[in-house]
Amino acid sequence: MTANELRSKYLEFFKSKGHAIIPSASLIPDNDPTVLFTTAGMHPLVPYLMGEKHPGGSRVANAQKCVRTSDIDEVGDATHHTFFEMLGNWSFGDYFKKEAIEWSWEFLTSSQGLNLDKDRLAVSVFAGDEDAPFDEEAYKIWLSMGVPESRIARLPKKNNWWGPAGETGPCGPDTEMFYWVGDADKVPASFNDDNVFWVEIWNDVFMQYNKTLDETYEPLKQKNVDTGMGLERTLAALNGFEDNYRTELFWPLIQKIEEMSGKKYDESTEIKRAMRIIADHIKAAVFIITDGITPDKSGSGYVLRRLIRRARYYYDSIGAKNKILGIFAEYVASIYKDVYPKLFEKKNSIDKIITEEETTFAGHLMFGEKLLEKIIEKEKDISADNAFLLYSTYGFPFELILDIAKEKNIKVDAEGFDKKKIAHQKLSHTASAGMFKGGLADSSEATIKYHTTAHLMLAALRQVLSDNVVQKGSNITPERLRFDFSYSEKMTPEQIKQVENIVNEQIQKDLPVACEEMNLEEAKAKGAMGVFESKYGERVKVYGIGQFSNEICGGPHVERTGLLGKFKITKEESSSAGVRRIKAVLE
Repeated sequence: MTANELRSKYLEFFKSKGHAIIPSASLIPDNDPTVLFTTAGMHPLVPYLMGEKHPGGSRVANAQKCVRTSDIDEVGDATHHTFFEMLGNWSFGDYFKKEAIEWSWEFLTSSQGLNLDKDRLAVSVFAGDEDAPFDEEAYKIWLSMGVPESRIARLPKKNNWWGPAGETGPCGPDTEMFYWVGDADKVPASFNDDNVFWVEIWNDVFMQYNKTLDETYEPLKQKNVDTGMGLERTLAALNGFEDNYRTELFWPLIQKIEEMSGKKYDESTEIKRAMRIIADHIKAAVFIITDGITPDKSGSGYVLRRLIRRARYYYDSIGAKNKILGIFAEYVASIYKDVYPKLFEKKNSIDKIITEEETTFAGHLMFGEKLLEKIIEKEKDISADNAFLLYSTYGFPFELILDIAKEKNIKVDAEGFDKKKIAHQKLSHTASAGMFKGGLADSSEATIKYHTTAHLMLAALRQVLSDNVVQKGSNITPERLRFDFSYSEKMTPEQIKQVENIVNEQIQKDLPVACEEMNLEEAKAKGAMGVFESKYGERVKVYGIGQFSNEICGGPHVERTGLLGKFKITKEESSSAGVRRIKAVLE
């Protein structure tokens, strides 16, 4: 089975169960200020999980692009990835555990789905703890499906609990499905999640709770289902591979790396690991750049920089020096051309961005490696001071220092390094408190007011400055609004006052905030502004504020502008090249 066939089969199956099929959202989330990337299918759907009405209805399904760096140290094994796709079906207060589990089993085992051998499947459920009880309901449903007790494991929160994606939000127990990828005649009678031949391929999350800032778990008014099937792992299992990198989603990249380095994938464990890291990181970099991020000193741009530099380090380590990684943009684009055509449209500019970053790093790497050799020769272990010198002066990703130390069997003062990094960030104001994150902090009344105000402010900025002004992101809390927009010049005091006056005039008019559902083309024809178009499906919600503002948005908003209070801009400053930032409050 090909990746395209698996995607199509999954989406068609859930379409037959009454789900609207929606496209993948951007990798850059705009409604969660606690994360840099879309790490799961739930991110773009948080407003709907919290009660907003989705244009597609209460049942949707999609294939979502994701990036996770939390387990980057495990990338290099057979199954972990930085970029991956998650096939998901969603219920917003519609069906719950019974239907989700029954459909999962049907898709896995029926001829309409994947037709897998039931004897090679096992499942796990949440065992329960002080926060939530044992998921007896899920356990009994699996028994009713004919799964023997020996194949149903009760596992703790670290295994069978999902979320929230950030610090707060929807979460709950999950049930996971595993497929035996070892010899068909050696399938164990019972399930043990420590056995590497049991590979997790699907996860049904039952969102029953909302985790609050004080780390308590309160029941959700709207119970949701969030399921996820890892495309890469499932594709490998279906085709009899124990190694995801043998699938069509990676193998063309591995073959090109072999050609460029003169080494073979199976030549040694070290070379295999290096080639996996290169293929994984470059693929992730290509997708991140396609969604609008470039290498930078902080935030998502810094993660991108780390990925490119780490790939370059391992590229050099297998003897591919002076052979540029940027050419891999075309190979990644070819793999995904039928699903993500933007990769192909942008492959030349992506190639240029990657090449420029790795060329800059090549010089740092050469000096840094020489300095590191001297440090190791002189001091044996790597102190916090020396690790931070390599990191801050030579742009050496700390993960690389750890990788090199592991290879040479020497110690690194990681704790001391972290303290120095935090102290440096506080001094330079490039820590997480200062970097742009974007989105809504929560769904409180105050935050909703600021979100509505952001629409008014964007329309005012376009009046005062230029029709070409577009939103580049926002970070909204109950205390204030932070808003980034495209504009190359510092605003004058007069311009700031004009924007304030226009916004306050619309507030005083007590304009109604109306929502209409329509297809995306209709919304564009009506002149509706859209900031992150890749997150929208065929049907969208357009919020109009009187005749003043018209934007595609997922909400939430106040009903009338008269509820907002008095608008005041407290600061206007540069955010990055060609981007200005406004901070504002409602009094």
